[in-house]
Amino acid sequence: MRTVASARLFAFCASLVVAGFFAAMFAAPGRAADSYPDHKVRVIVPFAAGGPTDVIGRMVAERLSDAWGQQLYVENMPGAGGNLGVEAAGRAAPDGYTIVVVSTGFIINPSMYSKIGYDPVKDFTPISLVAASPNVVTVHPSVSAKDLKELIALIKANPGKYSYAQPATGSTPHLAGELFKQTYNLDLVTVPFNGAPLAVNSTLGNHTPIAFTALPPAMGNVKDGSLRGIAILAKQRLTALPDLPTNIEEGVPGLESDTLTGILAPAGTPKAIIDKWNAAIVKMAADPETRKKLDTLGFVPVANSPDQFAERIKLEMARWDKVVKAAGIHVD
Repeated sequence: MRTVASARLFAFCASLVVAGFFAAMFAAPGRAADSYPDHKVRVIVPFAAGGPTDVIGRMVAERLSDAWGQQLYVENMPGAGGNLGVEAAGRAAPDGYTIVVVSTGFIINPSMYSKIGYDPVKDFTPISLVAASPNVVTVHPSVSAKDLKELIALIKANPGKYSYAQPATGSTPHLAGELFKQTYNLDLVTVPFNGAPLAVNSTLGNHTPIAFTALPPAMGNVKDGSLRGIAILAKQRLTALPDLPTNIEEGVPGLESDTLTGILAPAGTPKAIIDKWNAAIVKMAADPETRKKLDTLGFVPVANSPDQFAERIKLEMARWDKVVKAAGIHVD
């Protein structure tokens, strides 16, 4: 009798365990979103402090710390064009407590580096493309060209004479310059710099009379006239520089390019947490104060869905891979 009773008790306890397991399994996503975050969240920025990616990362961390009542702290992990920080994020536990803020280099670097420690599609789950800043073409005031067509004609008439400054090898401003050269078969010298301020300063000094940069580092100089804005490489004008035409308006389509800033989580992060992050980013981007700050930086809020961001990543990878290979850009 004791054996039968023990067996029945064991079976009863086992059924409770199984029932509890399935209840936990089906309830876990909701509970994960409701209780998340219940401790600090690490926000990796794979660049040094002070750049556009860092500024936007800190903006997001500050706003969401206030909204969620838990600290989101930024950890800067620069190195190898952002690869070190991104790789560290990809290896983190997929529990929502490590998030990474990326720029377009995340998309381009796999085409450019011989070795890279992450797969941009397989190793991450996109949360949202937070904002985008169109690239801009500027020239020293002594350059006679007033728009892109005139600039193309000037370079063609003077092969090898002109050079353009770019802020970092493999950046979208650099690749936009290479696409410009490839599309119009231009004999234009590429001069790389370690950062946009140095590239802008070189053009201010007329050492490199042309510059391809993201908008933020050049915007003040365009406004005060120390550099002449040739074109915004975008589909529409920006409120920050309403008088500067787009490349499309100037009759030179196909050069549109952005410096992107987006947020990713390690692959396998629960969907409920991804959705909670995305909803918070969308809400933040709709806030007038946030939009004003981004506009001041030269960024346009995007705040798209995870699926839309994933599709954008794939499109950008395919587009810039062609430019990188045609230009023979390679980093060991």
